[in-house]
Amino acid sequence: MRLVPILLLAATLMPTPPPSHYPRKTNVAHRGASAYAPEHTLAAYRMALEQGADFVEQDLAVTKDGVLICLHDPSLERTTNVEEVFPSRFTEVDFGGRLRRTWLANDFTLAEIKQLDAGSWFDPKFRGERVPTFDEAVALIRGRAGMFPELKTPEIYEGRDVRFEELVAVALDRHGLRGPRADPGTPIILQTFGEGSARRLAAMKIGVPVALLIERGEGWDEARVRSWQGIVQDLAPAKRIVLDNPAFVRWAHDAGLTVTPYTFRSADSGRFPSVAAEMAHFLYTLGVDALFTDNPDLFPRRSVR
Repeated sequence: MRLVPILLLAATLMPTPPPSHYPRKTNVAHRGASAYAPEHTLAAYRMALEQGADFVEQDLAVTKDGVLICLHDPSLERTTNVEEVFPSRFTEVDFGGRLRRTWLANDFTLAEIKQLDAGSWFDPKFRGERVPTFDEAVALIRGRAGMFPELKTPEIYEGRDVRFEELVAVALDRHGLRGPRADPGTPIILQTFGEGSARRLAAMKIGVPVALLIERGEGWDEARVRSWQGIVQDLAPAKRIVLDNPAFVRWAHDAGLTVTPYTFRSADSGRFPSVAAEMAHFLYTLGVDALFTDNPDLFPRRSVR
């Protein structure tokens, strides 16, 4: 007769299993296979698929004419030749008391952005690569991997006629990527650093998992982790947050949330002998569910010793 309460007590102490959007340890290609090809180009996405990525990440920005494009920065100058093609189309932005010229993507139409070379900055052999639209990314990746779009820097659209979350919802509907008839061969997980954006997606009942990106670990105790139950389905912290506090993974799992740290790259594996060893430690020792990597070809499907 005493076994029942003991079993119930044991059940309450067991971690809640994470949601099913990660059926196995999951390989997310960060900006595509960005260690080997220019980030957020079709070349980088194609290479990520060839290297066995489970998901391919897209950072999303919005053009002047309201089109979703795949671009990490809010501006174009780091990864394109916009300064050569449109030398006078800059905006002066105050960064810490110093004015800096920047070419904001939202100030250019899609037709203008398609004139830009998005590959030569990385390697001359990629000359002619273009900034892809989200639609073009879907056409390439659909049925071959999941997609992990980020609503990038939503704060830059404040005061502009941009409804970022609604644009993303419309795009998912256009491609049949959410709802009861969503394409099972192309799972979608959305991500954002913006806590307000994450809450708006939850209020919209966006219908796909949402990951909250976390840059700094201060204040992230168990109570704060639990406060995101029912709002997001995944927490995506900078990897140092998990390394400094391994309990973070247990807190998240107990709250029914998965954990997807970033970013793992061969150029920076920290104290580990290789990025494969670093990823294996996070996956199989610390217990994270997935991770973002520039090197999807080096993702360890089992523990590395």
